[in-house]
Order: sequence, then C-alpha cells, then structure tokens
Amino acid sequence: MTDSIEQWFTGKVALVTGAGDGIGRAAALLFARRGASVVVTDVRRERADETAALIAELGKPAIALDGDVTHDQVVADFVRGTLARFGRLDCAFNNAGVALSGDGEWCEETTRKTFEVNLFGVMACLRHEIPAMLTNGGGAIVNTASLAGFIASRTSFQPAYTASKHAVIGATKSAALQYARQNLRVNALCPGVTRTAMIEGIMQTSPQVREMLENHSPMGRLATPDEMAEAAIWLCSDKASFVNGHALVVDGGSLAE
Repeated sequence: MTDSIEQWFTGKVALVTGAGDGIGRAAALLFARRGASVVVTDVRRERADETAALIAELGKPAIALDGDVTHDQVVADFVRGTLARFGRLDCAFNNAGVALSGDGEWCEETTRKTFEVNLFGVMACLRHEIPAMLTNGGGAIVNTASLAGFIASRTSFQPAYTASKHAVIGATKSAALQYARQNLRVNALCPGVTRTAMIEGIMQTSPQVREMLENHSPMGRLATPDEMAEAAIWLCSDKASFVNGHALVVDGGSLAE
C-alpha cells in the first residue's frame, strides 16, 4: 500500500452511517479524499444526498442510502446496496446516534429509543457488515461511542446515553475478539465534546449547560467534526493495523482530569 495519505483507501469501499452532517459527514468526505468509494447513509435522505453530492464534487464515487438503523432490514439493505454498487465492503464507520431530551428524567420511552439507535443500531450494522467484509478477507470497523462511554456527567445528566455508549464499547470489544484471527479489526471512537448539531441542541438546555460544554476540555474549546473524522479514518486504515478492540478517546484531555 502506498504511503501517500491521499491514497490510503484506493480501491476500497467505506460505508458511513449518520453521514448527513457532523462527524459522519466529515468522515465520509475524508474517506473520499483518501481514495475510497463511499456509501453515505442517514435517516434523512436529503442530508445523505447532500453529502454524496459533496463527494461527487471531489471527483469520487459515492451513493446515498436512507433509512433507520434501528430496523435490521434497513441495515441489511445498506450492505446489500453497497455490494450491488461496488462489489465489496472494506471499512465501516457506524456513527449514527442520538442524545434525546428527557434522558435526565429517566423516561422509559427515551431510554428505549436511545438504546435502539445507539446500541442496537450499531449491533445491527456489525451483524451485516462483518459477513460482507469476511468474504473479502477482512476489513476494519469503527463504532462511535463517546467520552460518556467511560464517565458520566453531573451537569449534562444523561443516564440512557451514558449507559448506551458504555455498551457500545463492550460490543466493540466482543466483536474485536471474535474476529481477530480473521483479519477483521473492530474499534470504537470516543469523542469528547464536539461542535455538532446534537451538541448545539444540548447546549440550548440552559446557559449553565452551554458554559459547561464549551469549557469541558482542558484545551478550552470544542472539538471539530474534522478532528474526529481524522481519528476514525486512521482507525480504519492500514496505519492502525495492530489496533483492535480499542476505545480511542479523542477529548482534548478531559478524561485525564
């Protein structure tokens, strides 16, 4: 494989869920810039189309698919569509997730919906992506967890979100061990506070929450989606060929405090 960073994924196919904006869109674009053909998925078709159009402007092949990752058949169709268009699947960034209002109130409906997307959606992706990759002799998968997969917060109290992201790390480790001898690596990306639409929504909760989030990192700023995309794409690349079952925290030093 060439050492040129622009060619890391030449000849490879990447699938990104939750790619309509934020970290997912940044990752889809970065995959394309580094040579991959990209399958862009999002629950909002118009946002998936926008991301695919941006990739097309780069002169790279992409398709947009829409659907809800909480439905197993939808995820199966994502993978089927990938194979139909490109004939293979080499990398996947399972990024779709939610942080819902009402979480801090221990609302049953909110808890169930949070787990359906954040955990069961990721597990559905693993269930269908892994067999497709194994037919090619292996691959690399990254699941989006969170800094909340390690710690909870007294200020933005979100028990369901926090528990679901802990669970994503557990599922990641289990898959990594199960397929380690089959040239298939599975890791988790654990972002700190990143300036996405989700975080902007949480910051609207109160001035106190906004101040806390904006000053959460010892570096004194929020991360950008591009910074998270760089970490996810590295984990999917051959440069991380001996990284497996790892939960990579990218948080500006927050966990160190």
